[in-house]
Amino acid sequence: MVGTKKGAFILTSDAKREVWDVAGPHFAGWEMYHLKGSPVDPNRIYASQSSGWFGQLIQRSDDGGKTWNPVDNQFVYDGETGTHQWYDGTPYPREFKRVWHLEPSLTDTDTVSAGVEDAALFRSTDGGKSWHELSGLRRHGTSNLWQPGAGGMGLHTIVLDPGNPDRIYIAISAAGAFRSDDAGETWILIKKGLRSQYIPNPEAEVGHCVHRIALHPARPDVLYMQKHWDVMRTNDRGDLWYEVSGNLPTDFGFVIDGHAHEPETIYVVPIKSDSEHFPIDGQLKVYRSKTGGNHWEALTNGLPQENCFVNVLRDAMCVDQCTPCGVYFGMTGGQVYASSDSGDNWTAMVRDLPAVLSVEVQTIP
Repeated sequence: MVGTKKGAFILTSDAKREVWDVAGPHFAGWEMYHLKGSPVDPNRIYASQSSGWFGQLIQRSDDGGKTWNPVDNQFVYDGETGTHQWYDGTPYPREFKRVWHLEPSLTDTDTVSAGVEDAALFRSTDGGKSWHELSGLRRHGTSNLWQPGAGGMGLHTIVLDPGNPDRIYIAISAAGAFRSDDAGETWILIKKGLRSQYIPNPEAEVGHCVHRIALHPARPDVLYMQKHWDVMRTNDRGDLWYEVSGNLPTDFGFVIDGHAHEPETIYVVPIKSDSEHFPIDGQLKVYRSKTGGNHWEALTNGLPQENCFVNVLRDAMCVDQCTPCGVYFGMTGGQVYASSDSGDNWTAMVRDLPAVLSVEVQTIP
């Protein structure tokens, strides 16, 4: 399931994952920030459809992406919204702009969470027909200090703990990462060990620009983070983070994900810097660590090693549940790459799509 700047695409293969059929574009011309299927019902897919002209729509498919129907788009903040502030202290008003990320429940087809801009968390329990805010997050004591990143202040990452239905992790651009242990009623800022050298106070309570968080279902207390700079790890649900960038050529990037069956195997795609969003020397390399970080190997077989100057955005990498594990990622140049052998070899599933915003995968029995 591929979301792009100009529509959505559904790619389907047989069990060998060698040849992919491409269907789309669905919602041609619209920004499709995120599509994701339900782990409970693979035919149920939710999609975030956005336009600067026409606003935001949530679409739902009940037949694996063949047909779609709009559901509800009423994202109303609970009570007074208040303000944030820019770095110079200027007030920054809160207002709903778009849905960045959709996260279906691990156990219920009709329950889905939405991370939105301006940063807030919403939930639907009726398949997207209505939404209510989990306002405990926005009312966290630090929220008046949250500041938007270059792309806005979006809640872009939602991670559900498969072993504890009450535990949720979220990340907000240029604000930080938070954990709830009571199904979203209250939130803890998980920032100990994070350091960001380019903000006024490198060890500030808020302001750490977290790009992505990942966990493995077999060890849900261990999380990995790709921060604005630094690849981080925690062994205690975010209570303490430590850096595992190791021998990466640069520790700036947007994506991070883990192998489906190997809890210590993780993947990142480093790019040159926060001002030059492309691979170093134009050589596209996925880096894999089989040791939970620190030691990394470059994976290049099948990837362009010259004149590649496009980016991989934060929601544009995923893994499947097959054996061997499949790894997928999409690029702002419209390419979507796949490896059916855990990253050893890569092939382009499709080229020349609009700029890719998100990639998700379902393994259908």
